[in-house]
Amino acid sequence: MDIDGCFESGSVVPEISSVDKYAALRELIRSAPVFREVPNLGAFEDAVIAREKVQSTGFGHGVAVAHGRIPGLARVLIGFGLSRRGILFESADGNPVHLLFVIASPPHLSLDYLQVLSTVVRSMREKPVRESILACPGAREIEKKIREALAIGLSGQPCRAAG
Repeated sequence: MDIDGCFESGSVVPEISSVDKYAALRELIRSAPVFREVPNLGAFEDAVIAREKVQSTGFGHGVAVAHGRIPGLARVLIGFGLSRRGILFESADGNPVHLLFVIASPPHLSLDYLQVLSTVVRSMREKPVRESILACPGAREIEKKIREALAIGLSGQPCRAAG
């Protein structure tokens, strides 16, 4: 699995302004350039929101990993938004979300999707990782920190270059 090919330049929105979870999800999906390759952005937004209404994807510690499947997509994509104010997300621990990930996946890549989801969740469990991302001043620094965290979360193996 080439996790680096899922999280690339243009995946980060350095400041999410919305505090409502559905508005924050829409803001991230519409603002992250990585999602421009999604064939039907409106349908993808609807899929993410519908999934979120079933059960919150806020797993605690200020992190949420929302996701949706969309036909016609060639690969799994990861978008990330940082909210310094916090998003009311109905998380498992009741705390606001500061680190918001959205994963777009085509239905035919279920194993890749599950690996990406588990890698993101595993990489965000450590408090120093979360704090280092929150301390980043801009998109490039955030992207670098997330890449480092994902590389460690992927069994400690460095990410391969996309291509």
